[in-house]
Amino acid sequence: MSTTAPDTAAAKNRWYLSAAPIGRALVHLCVPMAAAMVVSAVYNVINAGFIGSQHDTSLLAAITFGTPLLGIIMAVGGVFGVGGSALMSRMLGASEHDPAKAEDIKRVASFALWGAVVTGVVLAVLGLVFLHPLVAVLGADAAAVPATSAYVSVMLAFVPVLAASFALEQIVRSEGAARQAMVGLVLSTVGNLVFDVLFILVLHWGVAGAALAVGLGNVVAIGYWIVWLQRNSANVSFAPKWFTLRADILRPVFGIGSSELLQSGFLIVTTLVLNNLAAAYGDDPLAAMGVAVRIAQVPEFLVMGVTIGVLPLLAYAFGKGDAVRLRAALRGAAFTVGTIVLLFSGTVFVFREQVFTVLSGDHSVLAIGLTILTAQLVATIVNGFTGLLTSLFQATGMVLPAMVLSMAQGVLFIPIVIVGNLWFGLAGIIWALTVTEVLVFVAALVLWLASRGRIARGLAEGSPERADAALEEAAV
Repeated sequence: MSTTAPDTAAAKNRWYLSAAPIGRALVHLCVPMAAAMVVSAVYNVINAGFIGSQHDTSLLAAITFGTPLLGIIMAVGGVFGVGGSALMSRMLGASEHDPAKAEDIKRVASFALWGAVVTGVVLAVLGLVFLHPLVAVLGADAAAVPATSAYVSVMLAFVPVLAASFALEQIVRSEGAARQAMVGLVLSTVGNLVFDVLFILVLHWGVAGAALAVGLGNVVAIGYWIVWLQRNSANVSFAPKWFTLRADILRPVFGIGSSELLQSGFLIVTTLVLNNLAAAYGDDPLAAMGVAVRIAQVPEFLVMGVTIGVLPLLAYAFGKGDAVRLRAALRGAAFTVGTIVLLFSGTVFVFREQVFTVLSGDHSVLAIGLTILTAQLVATIVNGFTGLLTSLFQATGMVLPAMVLSMAQGVLFIPIVIVGNLWFGLAGIIWALTVTEVLVFVAALVLWLASRGRIARGLAEGSPERADAALEEAAV
């Protein structure tokens, strides 16, 4: 097995998946992803600063109320993007033994992109038709309804674009092209910032301008990714002739994608419950949550960069039947996640007051926000390892464990937050998510311990199909 990288970009990306030393492979796949996630998190903080500069708490609250809508977009993009990319990476690994799999990769890519676009169009139309009931369901009170309606309506108009962008990002990463995925995300972020300055600071369009900036920024990313894939990828095509509804493609795409759908669906439900419970305490807690979540996203996104970035490597190794590489990748990623959590979450915790003060000078918001930020950082400690195990299940096509973890947070959070509110008031609401994350991590650990022996035996036999069967048996 050669450890020397080839010359062409496509061949080099595949080399990182198939033969590169694990350390180099993780750096190639995870560092660009983590960098892009941090840039996105920093943008979210800056965006909150732009909105906060308008000195209107209802605007910050509107962004918080609109968060479930992003969950819908993630659900649509995740069904096709995550499910499609995991299958594409497995097929890419399997193509080392079966070259016929290369054509199926094109079919999966075409189905994933156009499926995301069409579904996004349907949801956008439905959302705009039922805009006012939707805003009411999101939990916006009378003071926040105008701003929330403006934010949500613009975001709905861009659902097809955002869903396509999310799916394309996953498709690009499925081939190991982490740097190109990062470039697209950074271009999107830079575009967002430029449009933010224009729409918020110059034209004073408020939260509607912020939503419009997000949509147009993603148009920039889509343009870059499509051009790059057309010029450099021999495995991906979005031509209509490759579009298919074959059962052997739909089943694995929707099987893994459904876990993303369930996770996003429960995110919407939990956010709605959280917003409605917190709204009883006024706009200050909602504004504080909006700012605290954005600060906590910096270390959280670093961890997500690793857990998301390693997925193609895990899927490729599984498709190839390379048990040694699969275990090595999992160990390396786990060590990286632990290091990031200790270093960056600890740093953000130490300087939490100084960072929060930059974004909000309101002392009542600051006091609540510091407590929320502390709870968020504690949750990040276990959330990273849960995300890594979820990526393992998705990469290996383990539908049931992925679905269990996707549902676990929502199923557990709702009773915990309701009881927490009854017993401890606002503090119970704030810490409910942290308690839930710990319990979900325990569930993920149990699922992994129950399945790792069968994963190893299935891969040792050199048969991905038999490994798949063993994994499903372990999941049951």
